[in-house]
Amino acid sequence: QVQLVESGGGLVQAGDSLRLSCTGSGRTFDSYAMGWFRQAPGKEREFVASISWGGHNQYYGDSVKGRFTISRDNAANAIYLQMNDLRSEDTAVYYCAADGLRPEAWSAAGRSRYLEVWGQGTLVTVSS
Repeated sequence: QVQLVESGGGLVQAGDSLRLSCTGSGRTFDSYAMGWFRQAPGKEREFVASISWGGHNQYYGDSVKGRFTISRDNAANAIYLQMNDLRSEDTAVYYCAADGLRPEAWSAAGRSRYLEVWGQGTLVTVSS
């Protein structure tokens, strides 16, 4: 069974940091682009970050640039999202995804619905 499992979410205060992890199983994802999306209550799913299969290229949504960093460890079949200077507007369920689509295309409107593999999500709540 191919799956992605996110972890690391929780309740933090504004200005704090948090690191999310996403671990794959059932196949190796070292030839896939991977990334993060988030969805806040009542809002559409939003692109957060994506990373190329080798980890050399990263792309970010405008709202998280300069605060979040995506990375990956192919030996561990995992990606990570380091989130710094968290704000109340970062509150959302964060989802990990993997797909063969080049990572720079992930932010295009509506593109996320076609990504191949998704995790179940992890909740991040930032209190102000």
